[in-house]
Amino acid sequence: MQHSLFISDLHLSPKTLTLRKRFLEFLAGPAREAESLYILGDLFESWIGDDDLESTFNQKIVSALKELTDSGTLLFIMHGNRDFLIGNQFAQATGATLITDPTDVLLYGVRTILTHGDQLCTDDVDYQQWRKQVRSPQWQKQVLALPIEQRRKMAQDATNMSTDAKKKKTMEIMDVSAQAVMELIRKNDYPRVIHGHTHRPARHVYHIDDHKCERWVLTDWTNQKAGYLYCDRDGCRAVTL
Repeated sequence: MQHSLFISDLHLSPKTLTLRKRFLEFLAGPAREAESLYILGDLFESWIGDDDLESTFNQKIVSALKELTDSGTLLFIMHGNRDFLIGNQFAQATGATLITDPTDVLLYGVRTILTHGDQLCTDDVDYQQWRKQVRSPQWQKQVLALPIEQRRKMAQDATNMSTDAKKKKTMEIMDVSAQAVMELIRKNDYPRVIHGHTHRPARHVYHIDDHKCERWVLTDWTNQKAGYLYCDRDGCRAVTL
């Protein structure tokens, strides 16, 4: 039976070699059997630009993704809040298609909205202001013009700042806003929603305006847990690796 897989929030880096090994095994296993693989953001802990494609760590991942697409699996990648500088060179090297956030797909007969999820965290005002800045084409152009080592330091500084900021915020502020979810569902004619970002995997069911809708939150990957969402004509289900 045809099916598609969805993952997000792996946050791969040279410090997560165990996770990289698990990801490569996933690409060589379940992903090879799927019609499509969707990576909905934050595949990497940070991505400082496509001119870093040839680094040893990145090259292993790029090569494995290319092997996947060469095998016939379609690969779709969405930017997250950590790897928003992934560009066309990465897409060409891996055989992937970059998709916008959000993206509307007809998934085995069910209209589905795909998003990284951070746009729905509207209660976190400071984060939304930062997101607007780093998603600006002008800002990205300026940053990509900097020496690669300077960008690497900027990425590490951003990670440290994010870690410190999270310590001062409640889980409720960092989670999606109920109002933002309702607005997304109503605006798009009551679709299924699949997203990541919050690291709070779950299936949520809504009854809105006489419509039953579901929202799937993808699991993040750690040394203790990893998994994907499996969707076919019978629906979706979470699978643990």
